[in-house]
Amino acid sequence: MNAAGFRKVPVVLVVDDSPDNQLILEELLKPLYDVRVAGNGQEALILAARTPRPDLILLDVVMPGMSGFDVCRQLKSRAETRDIPVIFLTTLDATDDETRGLVLGAVDYINKPVNPPVVLVRVANHIRLKAAADFLRDKNAYLEDEVARRTAEVRAVQDVTVHALASLAETRDNETGNHIRRTQNYVKALAEHLKDHPRFAAVLDEPSRRLLYQSAPLHDIGKVGIPDGILLKPGRLTPEEYEIVKTHTTLGRDAIQRAEDQLGVDVPFLRFAKEMAYSHQERWNGGGYPEGKAGDDIPVSARLMAVADVYDALISPRVYKKGMPHEQALAFIVEKRGIDFDPDIVDAFVELQDEFQAIARQFTDDPHAGAPRVTESTA
Repeated sequence: MNAAGFRKVPVVLVVDDSPDNQLILEELLKPLYDVRVAGNGQEALILAARTPRPDLILLDVVMPGMSGFDVCRQLKSRAETRDIPVIFLTTLDATDDETRGLVLGAVDYINKPVNPPVVLVRVANHIRLKAAADFLRDKNAYLEDEVARRTAEVRAVQDVTVHALASLAETRDNETGNHIRRTQNYVKALAEHLKDHPRFAAVLDEPSRRLLYQSAPLHDIGKVGIPDGILLKPGRLTPEEYEIVKTHTTLGRDAIQRAEDQLGVDVPFLRFAKEMAYSHQERWNGGGYPEGKAGDDIPVSARLMAVADVYDALISPRVYKKGMPHEQALAFIVEKRGIDFDPDIVDAFVELQDEFQAIARQFTDDPHAGAPRVTESTA
């Protein structure tokens, strides 16, 4: 139905170089259809592409210049006309000719001289089939669009939820400013750079990179469980206080796990969130915490975050220190290559250092918000 409530009249394109045949078919079809007429192949291609496009084409095979076979071949090669059913009209009766037409994409053959009742029945049948195919195609396209829209909505809700939780954690330690934004984008840059690396390609496919970016802000979510007296203490921490701060890795992992358990399903992006929250303080040589994991036993997501997190801590000013210049932070991380950090990730960081600096500038902390500080060692 169109907007006015009337059923659309199907369009039939008749292609024949004989005026007599054109007249016969036009008179036969016009009581039921909107009929267009073309006298040669080139004209047929022009009319077939015109909106509204034909619902069916009756195509003469033997024509001067461009044959019906050539016209059909071109129709089927073009996206805008490939789905229009073609019925050949021909005096040819050899099986090879019929087979050739069907192979080219025709849906039927009608021999000349035409039998009017046969023409009407076959035209009606194929227009009904096309209408059904169009309906299914439109419905599938609608469903695909709807799935894409709903998926985008779910991702948006996830992103908002993640950033709300991460921002809540940062309010407990509000002098770290845009730390979660910077580290999130550092991790994204590293993952994109390493996606084809033999050591990382299997775990850094496109969906995984998207989930890494989405979940990275939760790496410090465990801070919400650290007492204010320790978390908000200016200056360096005592060894005993530092041990308490170290528990934020386990607190963060367990909080995310409890939320997942309550959902009763595995949530892919929460796997990366748990990995980063729990293991981003592990070190390549086994000297980190909470488990002292080493090398490839440390999840890739946590190894990426380790470089991102330490770099940001080094360049950010704290109440008891100035932020390091980029060159000094770079030298520190390179010095710790193969000690604290995965060597290949450090190499990627070196190659991406200009991008890291650009990210740091883009998400710089508000200079009027006060000097940032740190609550744990960056070494």
